[in-house]
Amino acid sequence: MQRTRKRRDQLNDRDASATPSANGEAGLHVPVLLTEAVAALNPRSGGRYLDGTFGGGGHTRAILAASEPDGVVLALDADADAIARGEAFFADPVIGSRLRLAHANFADLVTVANHHGLAPLDGVLLDLGLSSFQLDSGDRGFAFRFEGPLDMRFDRSTGQPASVLVNTLPPDELMQILWRYGEEPRARRIVQTIERERTASPIETTSQLAEIVSGAVGGRRGSDTHPATRTFQALRIATNGELVMLAQALNGAVAALAAGGRLAVISFHSLEDRMVKQFIRREAANCACLPEQPICICQHRPRLKSLGKATKPGSDEISRNPRSRSALLRIAERLPDGSVDSSKQERRV
Repeated sequence: MQRTRKRRDQLNDRDASATPSANGEAGLHVPVLLTEAVAALNPRSGGRYLDGTFGGGGHTRAILAASEPDGVVLALDADADAIARGEAFFADPVIGSRLRLAHANFADLVTVANHHGLAPLDGVLLDLGLSSFQLDSGDRGFAFRFEGPLDMRFDRSTGQPASVLVNTLPPDELMQILWRYGEEPRARRIVQTIERERTASPIETTSQLAEIVSGAVGGRRGSDTHPATRTFQALRIATNGELVMLAQALNGAVAALAAGGRLAVISFHSLEDRMVKQFIRREAANCACLPEQPICICQHRPRLKSLGKATKPGSDEISRNPRSRSALLRIAERLPDGSVDSSKQERRV
């Protein structure tokens, strides 16, 4: 139990953004597990790859370099600011026309890949972390160490900011968000305090919410993480519908990959990693029937083959970039349609 609690604190600390960028400068994004993620895709010249979260472009640039001279990368991001930064890549003669940029959520990757004529793909990379550009921009509302509006949207052109959830949701619904997406054991106490405060005046800024949560639970009390960390994580996930989008992206990636193509996913907290792990396990199984079903009736065929266990950053990377410490990389390979894994025992009566 103690190890689990420590792990959760580490994972949630990533969303607190209490750690500056690796070089101490705001706005410089350091890609996580860069070498390992690129190697997982096994890039080659002429290959077609999709980076579902362009961010600062570190992974995209590395995939383009590894797939020279003819590899193509389609880079997506729900954040329009990230796509605007990516425009500078076109000035690089090495990249040239090998990069495609699209302002889109990775949940729609199949549609976007088809639109650009790049399906089937040889590799899909999903980095589920926030970029340092988002964390270090106070006006985005992701981090409580900056004063800013309580927004938290990846795509500010759509949806509602987190402040709407905080100020309008019924207490029971808000409490479920904190419990489910933040695994916050003090959710009831926090929501009771939020309800009292929002009755007096709307909660509109990051500092307001952080102070309210801290007051509700009595401050840090010796903890290394800020007491509002899990609350901010939960609200961000709910605001962006992140787990729903991730489920769509995983299914989309399998649908868009060519046989032998690779799926690589970098997650940063237990909710994400659990979804990715279970998805790969399910898609690698010969049968999807419930355990109590005595014989297989589902006609399910595996679409993925898991490639090893999760990869973690090494101590050198963690020392250079503390934000990488909770990252996990999982890799799978697309199987031909209709495949059966004969190495696994069939279901028996």
